[in-house]
Order: sequence, then structure tokens, then C-alpha cells
Amino acid sequence: MTESILIVEDEISLQETLAYNLKKEGYAVETVGDGRSALEAARRLKPDLIVLDIMLPEMDGFEVARILRREMSTAILMLTARDDEIDRVVGLEVGADDYLTKPFSMRELMARVKSQLRRTRILREEMGKSGFAEMKHETLKFDNLVVNLTRREVILNESPLQLKPKEYELLLFFAEHRRQMLSREFILERVWGWDYIGDSRTVDVHVRWLRQKIETDAANPIRIVTVRGGGYRFEG
Repeated sequence: MTESILIVEDEISLQETLAYNLKKEGYAVETVGDGRSALEAARRLKPDLIVLDIMLPEMDGFEVARILRREMSTAILMLTARDDEIDRVVGLEVGADDYLTKPFSMRELMARVKSQLRRTRILREEMGKSGFAEMKHETLKFDNLVVNLTRREVILNESPLQLKPKEYELLLFFAEHRRQMLSREFILERVWGWDYIGDSRTVDVHVRWLRQKIETDAANPIRIVTVRGGGYRFEG
């Protein structure tokens, strides 16, 4: 099946360049030039990836990403003309999966696009193997902890949790492999991607953050337990 990409960019020359190069790679591409049109197109198309500029008319990319994250789990690659650490942090906090600063080379963009789509494929394959994709309401329930796959939302004791994108992906990956011992290296490869530049301490940090949000006592976890000398195991 041809993978679909929605480009949200108000600079027409760049929009056309991105569309041309992505179509050459075999992707189905649609383009829009403002935030409100982005929401309408994303809801209609449900694309595999959204390339989203931050500075947009009608509604900026931050707000678009924030709204879409409440409705779908589509990968989002944000673009900005400013090399500002605050922009990067805000973009990731509202739900972007990756971030690219203009000007960028087309080779770098393609590498980021392929990386995000590869992660999406892996996630879908894992969900299919686990049977999660066929669940009637697309929710996973572990007592008082509920993961809504469609809305990309996590509920604990009937209250929504504010999870960062990687915390959500990590929790979902644990849920897919419930009661299996997962090494830090395996988690890093599947959740962050084999081309991620970093080490397994990244996993430990995110596990600690996730425990603080889903465990009754983060110091004595019963949902995400540490396997001595091995990694982690999700008990549900």
C-alpha cells in the first residue's frame, strides 16, 4: 500500500519542491497552506505522516499538532525557519515526533521522512501481531489504566494523563509486549529507531518519567518492573 504524506507549508515554492521530491519517492502526497486546512485534510486523509510548518496563517503549527494529537497518532515532522531551542521543545511537547530547521537539504528531509514512516510500519506490525488493531474500540485496559489508540490518550483513574510523545510510544510498546522481558537495547531500537544517536540510558530516563505518571508508588513499581541484568517487564 502506498504511504500517504500531508504537507502543510504556506511557502508555495517549498511546498511544491517537497511535494515533487516526495512523489518521486513513490508517496501519495497532498498539500495545504494554512492551519485550518491542515486539520480538515488530516481528518479526511488520515495520512501516514504530516510534514508541518510552524509559521502558518489561520492557525500555527503548534496548535495544529496539539489538536491532532488528541484525535490521531499520525507521525508529525515539524518544520521551522528559526533555530530556536524553545521552538524545538514546544514542538515536541505538543506532540511532534521529529523536528527539522530550515534551511535543510532534501536528503536530510528524506532521511527523516523514511525514519518516521519506518517506525510507523513497525508499530502497526507489532499491533497487528498482538491483535490490538482489531480491537472494537481500539483501547487497551489494564485495571484503572486505559490506553486509547485512536485518540492517542492515556487515562488513569478516569483522568487523562499528560504524556510526552515518547512516553506514550514507550507505554504502548510495553503494552504490546505485556509480561515479556525487554532489554534496553531492544526497546531503544523499536521505540527510538535503529538510527537513533544515543544510548540505553535514554530508556531508563523515560521509564522513570513514565513510572512517575502511571505507578501508585514510582519508587516501588508494580506495572513496569525492572528485570535485574535484563531490562524491563510490563505487568499491566
